[in-house]
Amino acid sequence: MNRSATLSRSIRLFRAFRREQTDPASFYSVLAADSVVQLSRWVDIGGATVLDVGGGPGYFADAFRGAGATYVGLEPDAGEMAARGKPEPGTLRASGEELPIRTGAVDVCYSSNVLEHVRHPWRMADEMVRVTKPGGTIYLSFPPWLGPWGGHETAPWHYLGGYRARRRFIRRTGAEPKNKFGESLFATTAGAAMRWARACREVDLVSVEPRYHPWWAAWITRVPGLREFASVNFVLVLRRKA
Repeated sequence: MNRSATLSRSIRLFRAFRREQTDPASFYSVLAADSVVQLSRWVDIGGATVLDVGGGPGYFADAFRGAGATYVGLEPDAGEMAARGKPEPGTLRASGEELPIRTGAVDVCYSSNVLEHVRHPWRMADEMVRVTKPGGTIYLSFPPWLGPWGGHETAPWHYLGGYRARRRFIRRTGAEPKNKFGESLFATTAGAAMRWARACREVDLVSVEPRYHPWWAAWITRVPGLREFASVNFVLVLRRKA
């Protein structure tokens, strides 16, 4: 049981999340620091080789390297890579669905808020398992489509349909949303994540958690249906079998 997931931590994360669009540096810095703390429950970060699939402009690089990890970022979007002015040194530009990493190369394969942006999310999940060493850790975190922020900047209108929410956003703002449903945003579900994890013979499922919630609310991830709406952000922690 994750006793470090306190109510005060949840409040801090939710407050930071509200600034994602207006102050991404603040939000992602808070999230990256928290990610290191939470991931350290399952693996010793110091000295570990960490591959961050969808690492963006480098906020997670700062946090993981600060914890002593050898960090490798991977990002398919050139604009995201340079969001802080210039790409993070050592970041690879590639697709999460075809990782340019040899099999069994990393101690930790980490991905935060990326699966919902991938057309074939479970292909990416398979790739993350492939590149992880036997005994290594895979951490997958994403907002389920039916959660309150599943539609990202088009929420809560995504409950009426992703394409409808996208058209409404264009009418209201005169521009496309950053996350375009059907192109760079897809309806990824917690149920599909659980089915993939249980079917993957190469991993053991270590933990399933609602990322932003306090420890005493972790039970919601065990309830089909409820976890789609209430998880906000759904986490799978897996270990590659020896």
